[in-house]
Amino acid sequence: MEKSLKARAVDLLSRREHSRRELERRLAPFAESEEQLAALLDELAASGWQSDSRFAEQFADVKGRKYGSRRIAQALREKGLDREAIHAALEQQDDEAVARALWQRKFGTPPASPQDRARQMRFLATRGFPMDVIRRVLQGAVDEDFPDVEE
Repeated sequence: MEKSLKARAVDLLSRREHSRRELERRLAPFAESEEQLAALLDELAASGWQSDSRFAEQFADVKGRKYGSRRIAQALREKGLDREAIHAALEQQDDEAVARALWQRKFGTPPASPQDRARQMRFLATRGFPMDVIRRVLQGAVDEDFPDVEE
């Protein structure tokens, strides 16, 4: 027996949160028309089964342990979320604390050479951290390692 479009949507949503665009993309091959799909997505959103803001918060919470706000925001834009939902999801993101923890786990010691410094900066930049955060993390590493040195 063929599953109804709504049953497929509920099945997907029961596993994890999905953005509206993700659901639209996943369900489109099974919909008889675009209008039917749009009506179903509107119904799911109205009944609280699907929420872009809830998806954004959950996505940012999970990815925020490993990535910076710039990378998370880009991923959320690709998933079809609007600027307000992205901003609300990233309000709690503490880039500096996450970057410091990642840096500590990966490197643990201040860069010994300019090449080392560039490598550490590249690592944090590819994880989506802003340059000012990267500088503070690396500067903090140097300050902690040499507390008696005055600039």
